Parts: sequence; C-alpha cells; structure tokens
Amino acid sequence: MATPIQSHTSDDVPPKPGDTYVQSFARGLEVIRSFSADAPRQTLSEVAAASGLTRAGARRILLTLQTLRYVETDGKHFALTPRILDLGFAYLSSMPIWNRAEPVMEALVQEVQESCSAAVLDDTDIVYVMRVPTHKIMSISLGVGSRLPAYCTSMGRLLLAELSEDELRTRLEASAPQSLTKHTVTDIDALLAKVAQARRQRWCLVNQELEEGLVSIAAPIVNRAGRAVAALNISGQANRTSAKVMQETMLPPLLEAAQKISRML
Repeated sequence: MATPIQSHTSDDVPPKPGDTYVQSFARGLEVIRSFSADAPRQTLSEVAAASGLTRAGARRILLTLQTLRYVETDGKHFALTPRILDLGFAYLSSMPIWNRAEPVMEALVQEVQESCSAAVLDDTDIVYVMRVPTHKIMSISLGVGSRLPAYCTSMGRLLLAELSEDELRTRLEASAPQSLTKHTVTDIDALLAKVAQARRQRWCLVNQELEEGLVSIAAPIVNRAGRAVAALNISGQANRTSAKVMQETMLPPLLEAAQKISRML
C-alpha cells in the first residue's frame, strides 16, 4: 500500500528538469489536471491558460489525448472521457487493501449512521480512496479521487502528524491556509499545535473548519511499523450530531474499525 509523501532529504529531492525529466509528459499531466468539477469542459484557450502552455502546445497535447481516447471534443470544447478513470483505478487496484476495508467501513456506517471515508496524504491535500456515504453532508460532492486541504480536515491533520517538524511547517505554509468558515484555524503556529495534539492522542476531531455545520473525527490506519499511512473518518452535521456526542459515541467504534483495517496491511 502506498504511504504518504515523506520528508525530503538531500538524497530524495525531486529531480530538476534534465535527462531524467520528460517535459512533454509533465505538460500532458498539467493539461489533464486543468479539468475539474468547476471546469469540466474547456476551450483550447482555457486549457492553455489553466495549464500554463501556449495554445499550440496545449493543442498538441489535447489532440494526443483525443487520439488515445482520454479526451473528446465537439470541435470547440474539450472534456475528459471515462477512460481517464483507468489511471486512477490503476492506483486503487494495486492496493487490494481497500477492497477488504470496504465491508469494515460499511459496518461502521451501519452502526453510527454517518458517512465514512478513507484518505491518503498527497503534498498539502488529502485524497479520498474510499467513501461510504449516508446523508449528503457537504455542499460539494465527494467521491474517490476528491481532494481537500489537509490543514483543515481531521484526516489531513492526522496524516500531517507523520511528518518531521520542518516538513510539517513547510507543508502548512505551502497550503496558504484560508478562513473557509469562522472556525477555520489559519495561524501556522496554532495549526502546528493542532497537529501535535492529533499526534499525541492518535485521533483528531475538526469542528466546522472546512464547512459550516460539518463535524469530522478521524483515526489512523497504520502499517506494521505503527506509522499512519492512511486515515479513516466519520463525518456528520453538527445540528444532528454535536462534536461532543461524536467524540463520546463514535470515536470508540471508529478506532476499532481503523484497527481492523490496519491489521489487514
């Protein structure tokens, strides 16, 4: 199973463009990443602007992706095709742990009657790798592959707790924390303290920092060395389940579920 990105040392600093760096491939990935829920269909000019390429460069990449059937066009607008899911599925299918974890998550959802998700850390974000929803709890739609900022999410803070202090500060500063609600913690030192608390107690609760009314509590999924490589959470609406009630009644079954999945690793 993949682990969160680790702190960089002098031996594993990402390579600079050179013989080991395929620039055209990197540009192709930028074009793919330019599509999102906010921009599912784009003109050539929009893709070029979003990916930082010239129109000619963006056009070559889009036509290549079209030939490979990852992109379709009506002559003016471009959009990703379902074939693009193959790229993400390759990651999930390489980790059969999530197929085995799904029944554990489903049982947890049945017990607590709230949504359950699993995520891993990717740079400054968490990426959802499994989700078992109940009620619609957020204004945005979440599913496998969805990304959220790590600094203001329960799973994110738990996974950030695995980083060295220097790397943690670097990641938090790179996140450029914003006040998403009146409750969002944005001060770097305050966030460092929140992450340290999550590290000590081995669970994390975030109360309405990502979205008003949303409460989330997370537990770590650890490997044999005891290192958190993913996180499991329960999310609910504050007007239905307060943070206090969630901690008192849902944390024990959440920790048990996380431990069951951890033993599968």
